[in-house]
Amino acid sequence: MKLTRHDRIGLVSFTLPGLILFLLFFIIPVGYVLVVSLFKWDGMTEAVFVGFDNYASIWKTSVFRRSLTNNLVWALVATCVQVPLAVLMALILNERPRGWKLFRTVYYFPQVISGVALAMLWSAVYNSEYGLLNGILKLLGRADLAKNWLGTLQTAFPAVLIYWVFYIGYYMVIVMSDLSGISKDYYEAADIDGAGKIRQAFAISLPLARNGIMTCVTLAAVMSLRQFEQVYLLTNGGPANRTSTMVLYLYKQIQNMRYGLANAASVMLIIVGIIVIVGIRQLFKLWHAAYE
Repeated sequence: MKLTRHDRIGLVSFTLPGLILFLLFFIIPVGYVLVVSLFKWDGMTEAVFVGFDNYASIWKTSVFRRSLTNNLVWALVATCVQVPLAVLMALILNERPRGWKLFRTVYYFPQVISGVALAMLWSAVYNSEYGLLNGILKLLGRADLAKNWLGTLQTAFPAVLIYWVFYIGYYMVIVMSDLSGISKDYYEAADIDGAGKIRQAFAISLPLARNGIMTCVTLAAVMSLRQFEQVYLLTNGGPANRTSTMVLYLYKQIQNMRYGLANAASVMLIIVGIIVIVGIRQLFKLWHAAYE
């Protein structure tokens, strides 16, 4: 259909505000980050062009490599543990068992609590002297297992990571919204064919809810790459930078007025995020092709 001049004016009028906002709040800031990453600059003296030296410098730093590794592990756990747990709970609650509305509310409730408040709560749980976790171990007669969970090299990163994994309510609600839109006719036909609940989940529910699952996996991966507040509040990257993340690393570079290095780390974070998102989309394309 050929657009008239009036139609073209209408399209431009509706899209122009969004394009302007996208330009002002995304394209220009990202371009600024790219430019500054090529300079050595402390924000006060004159910036000195150093090319890609900032990238080479941060890549040679063990703290940055540790931060990158931690983020990738975080993303892997988020996509392979957190989202599957959310999908499992969504499948269970979609069957409308007794009290399912209560459980849905309980699982989602942590999402309305500030991340700072949750971090402080778990800081108290992990407290080496008066923490709940060590208290439970002592009551069970396993005082030998009590330790400084956030101050020990072997347990610091798992302690920061594990408590976050079980907050699945956000992704659970997304998947449940997709499952609720699936026609009951599919399940009735499956019942007639003798398919059980597990078979129906794998043959009907999961394939038809894959768009919602892909959204959850993408969001979980992106959120894991930008982890900052809980790590900052619980360990500040310690002990010995064992729990450092990329955002915390660039934040510390900003604190030290190394803006070139901070922006180079930001660009690396953007690149890693793009690679992860593209990889997830390709995997889901293969899943989609398997059902065509």
